[in-house]
Parts: sequence; C-alpha cells; structure tokens
Amino acid sequence: MKNVTFQVLEGIDKGRVFRDLAIPITIGREEGNGLRLNDERVSRFHAKVQSEDGDFIITDLDSTNGTRVNGSPVQIRRLKPGDQVSIGRSVLLFGSHAEISQRAASLRTTSQPTYVPIDKTLGSAGERDDLDFAASVRDVSQDPPEWEPRDSDLPPLPQRLTAAQAARIAEVLDFLHRGLASACEHIVANDEATQVRIPFYEWQKIQAVEMLLARYVRAIAEPETMVE
Repeated sequence: MKNVTFQVLEGIDKGRVFRDLAIPITIGREEGNGLRLNDERVSRFHAKVQSEDGDFIITDLDSTNGTRVNGSPVQIRRLKPGDQVSIGRSVLLFGSHAEISQRAASLRTTSQPTYVPIDKTLGSAGERDDLDFAASVRDVSQDPPEWEPRDSDLPPLPQRLTAAQAARIAEVLDFLHRGLASACEHIVANDEATQVRIPFYEWQKIQAVEMLLARYVRAIAEPETMVE
C-alpha cells in the first residue's frame, strides 16, 4: 500500500499537512473522505487519488467547480512531487518536503531545466508606482481580494517587543526573505516583460516559503503545529 502527503498552501486549512495518507483516497468536504477540506467550494466528494503502474493519478469526480493541476483544469492527470492541486479555494502541494527536494535535485542536474510559466501583466509607465500599486476593484463577496503590496495595507508589527522577541521575529522574516530572494534570482522575463519563467526547483522554494508562512500563521493559535 502506497502513501501520499499533501500540504495545504491556501484555503481555510492552510498550514495543515496531511501526511502518509493511504491510497486510494478521496478528497472532499464530507466526512468519509481520506482528505477532508473545510471549503464550501469543494464538492462533497471532489477528487480521487490512486496509484497505478507506479504513477499517482488524480481524477476529478464530476465536481461542481472542477480540479486544477498547476493551474490547468483536468479530469484525470498524473501527479508528481511539487505539483499544485487547486480544489475550490484550497491549494494543495503534492508530496513531502523530502519527495519534492528529491525531484527538484534531479531536475537541477539536467542540462535543460523544466520551467513553469507565470503570466505577469504589467501596466504602462505612469499607471503604477513601483512602491505603491493601485488597488484592484473587485467584488470581495465573491472571491478574496487581490493581494497588493501597498504600504497603507501593511499590517503593523506588534509594539513594545522585548529585545529577544524582536530578534526572533527578525530571524524568521530574514529566513523567509532569503528563500524568496534566492528563488527570484533565476526568474527570466521575455522581451516584452509580459511573461516570466522560473525553473521548477526555484518554484519549489517559493512554495516552501508559502507553506512555512502558512504554518507560522497557524502556530500563533496552535503552537504545537510547528512541531514536525
């Protein structure tokens, strides 16, 4: 019997890790699923993961909102460590850290890296300020608002920290910043700067930082969740 691991990057359950799940399993919001998500946009029994001929396969179970793997809608698709599975408002990272690192290492040694395209639409000069992006106008009752790096929206840090507390927070932020900075060093833009691409193994660094941030947020309320 084979086992799989899913890490929740986005959604109500972000920061949770579902380790060593025995397959076949189903994913959904109803009790009885091997991987149950607290997400109203996830169908009762949304998708199934099974193994065949050494491959892990995900199949959409005629869900209402569909299943996406690495951004593409799928009915059935092979899964590899590091793949992102989007179900409802939840984003799952397939594989444990060790499995993802192993795959990333194998790709890093190849002569032709695997790139993941990321669309990045840029406004014309003068439309946006480098340090203060204009907010997107959206109906927030339908979807979460777009994240915008505006100083006016920056949550304040706790005040009157002790020296030890300030040092610990600085260490955490510096560690995560270095991870993102390292990954972004190898992003390549096209001539029009309308699309960028990034090697797979650097994309995994970004996802790892996202996962660590999700775990830290959860650990504020549930400190024991930071323990491996």
